[in-house]
Amino acid sequence: MTKADILKALEDDSKYYGEFGQQYLSNSDIGKLLKNPTQFRVSSEFTKPMLEGRYFHTKILEPHKLDDFQVVDVASRNTVRYKEKEAEVGEMLLLKKEKEHLDFLCTKMTSNMEMCDLIYEEGNQFEVPEIQKIMNLDWKGKADIINNGSELIIDIKTSSDIDKFMYSAKTYNYDSQAYIYQRLFNKPLVFFVIDKRTGRLGIFDCSSTFLSGGQEKVERAVEVYTKFFSNESTEDINAYIHRQTL
Repeated sequence: MTKADILKALEDDSKYYGEFGQQYLSNSDIGKLLKNPTQFRVSSEFTKPMLEGRYFHTKILEPHKLDDFQVVDVASRNTVRYKEKEAEVGEMLLLKKEKEHLDFLCTKMTSNMEMCDLIYEEGNQFEVPEIQKIMNLDWKGKADIINNGSELIIDIKTSSDIDKFMYSAKTYNYDSQAYIYQRLFNKPLVFFVIDKRTGRLGIFDCSSTFLSGGQEKVERAVEVYTKFFSNESTEDINAYIHRQTL
């Protein structure tokens, strides 16, 4: 396949996140490679924050796909009606009150003139995949928004506390994401963030220190991947032991 063919295939989320896309490393692999490599490429439980994040991104970037989400008007996921509907559909569903709050957050972000202009500027591209070799390994990424006018990658995030985002960004490996994406797309990355509780908005650019921290994480992840999972692996992952000096 040509690179153009690969990128076209990766536009499809089922291929990007599925077996086809797993020939590439991505930022989502960083956490497991660094903290518990025995769980590398092991499916994780789908959580409510993941569902809410997916809806938030879809509403802002790909609203034509909102029909993919099913909503249940119940008080909680402990109700019989919810459990019956979830069993019928086979996946976690949004509660009506959750959808309404997420709709409020989306409206809050897109009604801000500065953010709206940058998100929806003419010529922008949404959900753009890219692949590239980084540190001799194949990596992939999918940019939320490529703003060609301002030469930016825009990544939208929700936060449980926007005042702590500068710290949680490192906890959730947004520093390695920024480093990888700037290598993939050759543009600076900025985070557009909204506080899930209050609706406060924030724009966070990336300092050289933040990016250097992300690069260091990628370097360590590459070491782990090469040691346990590459064609040149030297150790059995089943013999992995976490080691740390107290």
